[in-house]
Amino acid sequence: MPNLSLAVRLARRELRGGLKGFRILVACLALGVAAIAASGSLRAAVDQALHEDSRALLGGDLDLRQSHHRPEPDQLAALKAMGRVTEGVEMRVMAHLDGNRDRALVELKGVDGAYPLVGRLELSQPGGDAVFAFRDGAWGAVAEANLLDRLGLGVGGRLRVGEADFEIRAVIVKEPDRVATALSFGPRLMTATEGVAATGLIAPGSLVRYTVRLALDNGMSAAEAKADLARRFPDAAWQMRDTSDAAPGVGRFLDTLAAFLTLVGLTALLVGGIGVANAVKAYLDGKIATIATLKCLGAPAGLVLRVYLLLVGLLSAAGIVIGLALGAALVPVVIGLGGDGLPLPARSGLFPTALLNAAGFGALAALVFTLWPLARARMTPPSALFRHLTVTAAGRPDAASLAVLALAALGLAALTILSSGNRPLAAWFVGAAVATLILFRALAWGLSRLAARLSLHHGRAVGPAWRLALANLHRPGTAVVSLVLSLGLGLSVLVTIALVEGNLAAQFGERLPAQAPSFYFIDVQPDQVAALDEVVRATDPGATLERAAIVRGRISSIRGVRVGEARIAPEAEWAARGDRGLSSAAAPPPGSKLVEGQWWPEDYRGPPLVSVDAAVARGFGLRPGDRLGLNVLGREIEVSVANLRQIDWSSLSMNFAFLLSPGALDGAPYTVIATVRAEPRFDAALEKAVTDRLPNVSSIRVKEALESVRAIIAQADLAVRLAGMVTLAAGAMVLAGAVMAGHRRRVWEAVVLKVLGAVRGQLWRAYLAEFAVIGLVTGFAAAGVGSLAARAILLYVMKAEWVFLPGITAATLAACVGASLAAGFAGTWRALGVKSAPLLRGE
Repeated sequence: MPNLSLAVRLARRELRGGLKGFRILVACLALGVAAIAASGSLRAAVDQALHEDSRALLGGDLDLRQSHHRPEPDQLAALKAMGRVTEGVEMRVMAHLDGNRDRALVELKGVDGAYPLVGRLELSQPGGDAVFAFRDGAWGAVAEANLLDRLGLGVGGRLRVGEADFEIRAVIVKEPDRVATALSFGPRLMTATEGVAATGLIAPGSLVRYTVRLALDNGMSAAEAKADLARRFPDAAWQMRDTSDAAPGVGRFLDTLAAFLTLVGLTALLVGGIGVANAVKAYLDGKIATIATLKCLGAPAGLVLRVYLLLVGLLSAAGIVIGLALGAALVPVVIGLGGDGLPLPARSGLFPTALLNAAGFGALAALVFTLWPLARARMTPPSALFRHLTVTAAGRPDAASLAVLALAALGLAALTILSSGNRPLAAWFVGAAVATLILFRALAWGLSRLAARLSLHHGRAVGPAWRLALANLHRPGTAVVSLVLSLGLGLSVLVTIALVEGNLAAQFGERLPAQAPSFYFIDVQPDQVAALDEVVRATDPGATLERAAIVRGRISSIRGVRVGEARIAPEAEWAARGDRGLSSAAAPPPGSKLVEGQWWPEDYRGPPLVSVDAAVARGFGLRPGDRLGLNVLGREIEVSVANLRQIDWSSLSMNFAFLLSPGALDGAPYTVIATVRAEPRFDAALEKAVTDRLPNVSSIRVKEALESVRAIIAQADLAVRLAGMVTLAAGAMVLAGAVMAGHRRRVWEAVVLKVLGAVRGQLWRAYLAEFAVIGLVTGFAAAGVGSLAARAILLYVMKAEWVFLPGITAATLAACVGASLAAGFAGTWRALGVKSAPLLRGE
């Protein structure tokens, strides 16, 4: 391999000149690879924690839960034959101090003496078995610190729930199975199961969840025990989870977060890839004389390609290694800073799969963005030795190089999709990235052609500065393509981020609170409806009250297929997990629109029908006429889908994903859920009046729920802003690379023009006009692309409202023009400062 050894020797000699010209390449690759490596490593760290602590997170080997009633005696006997068992009960209730206006919605949890089977309940002070005992007229309880802060209560204080008093005997430091529980609406209050029964709040139809956790000691695995129970009790109302699904909500959240962060890194690589190409082009422009000399001395084109491919490959590898090191180092920093904010303790360390994945992204991105300028460099003619300041590489690379380039691009796209936890989102990202690249490349071509046409037909009608600016936009070797791609990609991402952030802030800060109800009142018994109406009218005569009967049930089959075996789209899986609120109605509820099928008559009394949320129906693959199986309190009901509704969930009005025809739920014990819209000044008095008169009723303050949502949005907003900073950093480096790529040619042009009589002011105006045009045109395009992307994300991914925000768009346009002018100013300042005589003597 004499040619290869010669190529290695020549590449090593090129490296003696240092990294000048390649700093942008190394920095761009390092930034993108670091973002991908960090996101993948963080997900792997949490995955490891989930795997290692799965039994403690679940509370055993199996977790079984069902609503309204305990498992049957034969079911409990079968569970106890498999190992150790602990039973519990959970419900949402109102806790308050006697005579105190302050009260709080809490997640009440009752446990038995065997709790916890795995892990340890850590308390602020030891209590032993007596911590939940009944003493001095009160049941013992432990609570999370935020509940005590809310009620101004300390250890030893008492609070009331329903008909029972509870004495706080310790503060919960760590609840071992808290992560595995369902979505929480309030802080934890834990007591004995007998204490929960003493509240008197367990009534027919109340939302009560019974739990059983099993620690196996019969030699069976969790999966085998789960399968055995499913076989022996096929009609059991419980939902089973084993250690492989200890914290499904956390897993889904982390999959989404990892997919988002990976796409951020890919965006940085995509934007930075333009900078990589610019850096390679700028370097090769400075090596035209060297390449032409090698060819004059008989070097074949393949040798030239191998020399610079080795050189660029080595420096790309350096950028990838730096990115991997940064990404791995960020994980312990994020874990340390996240602390209690993380859903569960994560493990620091090196995660080879995540790092190899990031290295693959970096290597493929480097090949995609460097192969084109490298392959064109081999086409440099020997005559360039004598006119290297005017020659430019033209035409397309050879077929072999194009084939490798296409394979690398396909590999990058495939790796993006296959490595993502959300493959549909990744596929959309790949498609959008390709479309955006094509769009901005076409925009650069159109701008160049328009400038050429204007120069030809109107060149004499404008001043010399504008004539020179137009010439710079279409001359050979122009920087239009690199600048438009650099600015366009980076600013499209920033517009998207800004518009998503602005819409979410407006929706959760202004529109949603204005239209949302003040309270949800749950667990209202049928004989308490009149009392609820009376209390609400007496407290605030202008309040708006809406009510609906609700029964808890779960989906048991879809088109005759058991729900566990049916194919359900990921975005609709929530509707098939656990119990759902079911109700019936004679007329379509407000805030929904029929999109398919027909509504039943108001006096309908035929076979049971159901109206389904259109989004859920799409995920289930349901159409009008299909059959849907429901399990309502252990009773199987098969209903026919009558119609699909598009529901506006953003109004927070009362609505149901599954709404049945009149009579379909007759005979089932039900409770009533109510929403109240009241004047804010009556909120505290209304909540106190309702819960004093009806102590079994729990109130959910919508405004407090919105505050929790705002806190989540604020955390997501921080991640989004960090993503914007990464993209902005990549864009800044790319702009610098774009200016650097054309610097040598711009210096020569400035010298020639000054010799021919051009004054410094004319050159300034020409260059700034050139960059202003590029910035203005690209800014409009970036605003359009970013607006479309933000609209798609809000409507189809976040299921939120979309409103065009002209202020943000205008600010982006101004930023684009400013960035373009700043880049042009930096490059032009250096070009105009070069003395003419030394340069001409050198030629």
